[in-house]
Amino acid sequence: MTDKTLRIGDPEGSNTIPLMTLREVVMFPKTIAPLYVGRKASIQAVEQALEQYEKKIFLVTQRDPADEQPTCDNLFDVGVVCKILQMLRMPDGTIKVLFEGLYRAGWKGEDPLFQEDQSFPLVRVEKIAEAKAGGTESTALINLVQKAVKKFSQINKKMTKEVVKTFNSIEDPGRLADMIMSHLKVDFQKAQKVLETLDPMSRLEEAYALLLNQIEYSETEQKINSRVKEQVESNQKNYYLNEQLKAIQKEMGTEMDAGAEADELLERLEAKEMPEEAKEKGRKEIAKIKQIPPSSAEYTVVRNYVDCILDLPWNTLKETSRDIDQAAKILDEDHFGLEKPKERILEYLAVQTLVEKLQGQILCFVGPPGVGKTSLARSISRATDREFVRLSLGGVRDEAEIRGHRRTYIGALPGKILQSLKRKEYNNPVVCLDEVDKMSTDFRGDPSSALLEVLDPEQNYAFSDHYLDLDYDLSNVFFITTANTLQTIPWALRDRMEIIRLPGYLETEKMKIARSFLLPKQLERHGLQEDQVHISDGAVQDVIQRYTREAGVRNMERELASIYRKVAKKIVRDDAGGSRVLVNKNSVHTYLGVPRYRFEEREEKARVGLSIGLAWTEMGGELLMIEAVVMSGTGKIEVTGTIGDVMQESAKAALSYIRSRANLFGLRPEFYKEVDIHLHIPEGATPKDGPSAGITMSSALVSALLNIPVDNDVAMTGEITLRGRVLPIGGLREKLLAAHRGRVSKVIIPKENNKDLKEVPREILRDLEIIQVEHMDEVLPQALIDVQATEIFCGQGVDLALLNSLRMDEHRLQRH
Repeated sequence: MTDKTLRIGDPEGSNTIPLMTLREVVMFPKTIAPLYVGRKASIQAVEQALEQYEKKIFLVTQRDPADEQPTCDNLFDVGVVCKILQMLRMPDGTIKVLFEGLYRAGWKGEDPLFQEDQSFPLVRVEKIAEAKAGGTESTALINLVQKAVKKFSQINKKMTKEVVKTFNSIEDPGRLADMIMSHLKVDFQKAQKVLETLDPMSRLEEAYALLLNQIEYSETEQKINSRVKEQVESNQKNYYLNEQLKAIQKEMGTEMDAGAEADELLERLEAKEMPEEAKEKGRKEIAKIKQIPPSSAEYTVVRNYVDCILDLPWNTLKETSRDIDQAAKILDEDHFGLEKPKERILEYLAVQTLVEKLQGQILCFVGPPGVGKTSLARSISRATDREFVRLSLGGVRDEAEIRGHRRTYIGALPGKILQSLKRKEYNNPVVCLDEVDKMSTDFRGDPSSALLEVLDPEQNYAFSDHYLDLDYDLSNVFFITTANTLQTIPWALRDRMEIIRLPGYLETEKMKIARSFLLPKQLERHGLQEDQVHISDGAVQDVIQRYTREAGVRNMERELASIYRKVAKKIVRDDAGGSRVLVNKNSVHTYLGVPRYRFEEREEKARVGLSIGLAWTEMGGELLMIEAVVMSGTGKIEVTGTIGDVMQESAKAALSYIRSRANLFGLRPEFYKEVDIHLHIPEGATPKDGPSAGITMSSALVSALLNIPVDNDVAMTGEITLRGRVLPIGGLREKLLAAHRGRVSKVIIPKENNKDLKEVPREILRDLEIIQVEHMDEVLPQALIDVQATEIFCGQGVDLALLNSLRMDEHRLQRH
């Protein structure tokens, strides 16, 4: 044998000691580690080291752990000389040995370590000297490593506080690296690489990197373990509770297994009248229920879906009433007026009587708040003997509110349409989609676009809800929508609906509603009798005119309820059960306080430059006083009173008309350059706009320029053109009511509005003189007061022929 070979049983040389190979384990200096030894050669090496070599042994790691008899080429070049601290023989013939690493060492060998006799090998080792490290960089790195060790100790419970203190006391980077590696679970090849790194700083950096990786891995593992533990605990808890529930149900005799429950659902499905496609879908879902354990979350999802299919009415229709006379009686009982929508409902019933199935019945009631749109829809359901469903769409901005959510989402539900039908027994109710003009749009979709399919008779027979995922027939549903305005409703949606406008109530109508509906209702609600309190017509009219300003009757009902509450308190407090409380126009203020509103009345005297116009508002008609003043100036014209652009243009058109008629009025052609004209419309805080005050402004200007008063008993409305033509206006019904309320006896209107007089109540027309005109030249003889004395015109630069022209008949005036 040469010096490079391993000698068998040769105890010569102080640096020749037994060798024991390690598999997937790397020993480090200055560390203590217990190892189980099972191979015969390794056991002999340990025994000989204890007996002959002062307990010293050389431990080196195999490159290939699977090799039972490693050769020189299968061993790493660097190992550790260790001291055997303790040996314990195990019952199975193996031994447990406690080793203490002393120092790094290299070895030299070429021949196989194991001979045929399987005796232990000896190896000549050489101690590897380590370089010294120090300085600022070394100190900084040691501090980082010690902090990482402290963090690692919080994750690894095997590292005690004493071990951490030991780490903190080490100032040698090489030794610190060896200590760290003895506590890490890393691949043996990475550990061997650290062992072979002789520079202390480099070795500590590699150990630090492995330590950080171990910390990150441990934290991730801890998070996963925590989640798994929570899930297991939750599953165990659910299982335990389900078992308890089953035991309780069994004890009470109400136990039902999943199979029996699925059979019951299948029986209900087969008995229900629905399309075959829906039945087939239901059968598949019920088959899933049999296979899914009740404790599973998927079971609840499938069960809810099956319940949804079974709860919908599908093809179940209710026999509706087609008695037109009975329907008309019910509509009249519930609502006063509203002739157009009532007539439309009766037409629908008449056609339905002749046709088996009528599609396309989608109405849209448009009107100001409080006029009875929603309550009219409810009355329609009662008149047609259908179920009633109301859905409020105000503020809805998610398409899923209409179409529902897909079942892939947690907590998914059908849309509002199908949810409301689930609660009904029949599939042909009246569905009122309230406040359809107040839907909005955001990133979740446009609900108004989703309504297009619902409200289209050509599509809603196969409405697709995302949750149901089946075609559902909505063609038998009577849809009614309500809105306050059409401006915010998309044109495509408006095109699918029949628009029926519900205008505000006239004062006469409000009076009848109060007397026929509201007063008896509030009397009963407050526990009063007719012989205990009486509210006169004058009191009701005062409430309408001075305490409310609305198109509907909601506020009026509140004010009447306030009167009844105060009367009830008076009766209870004063014990006045035997006397009747009378509420008249003079005593209303004692119950409701100071009047909140005022309404215009005609002036007591005719005045120059003051004409009476008529305006329309959602709350009804109003008298509109227009004042004109002419002053010396430079030809400026000013219009005030918070008016819009259209009204300002009407004022300019009126002045241009007067300039074109300057010769007729006896005015110099250049008169407008010598005067300033100011038009004012009182109640400046109230915005006003529209063209219908054109002839009123013209009359006021002519009156101011000619110094002729305007008749205080004449009100007028109409749009004027530059040539003096009078064009039609809107809201005539409300305007004539305002004139009647303001004690005006004569009203000038455009001749083209003659057709609108049919909608005006007869009692209003009976008290008013209606004058229909086509040209401004017809207005002035009626508006300007009939002057008997010619002194008014003297000294004003007006030809006396003007007086005669103002008295001409209609044909002569046009010809002149």
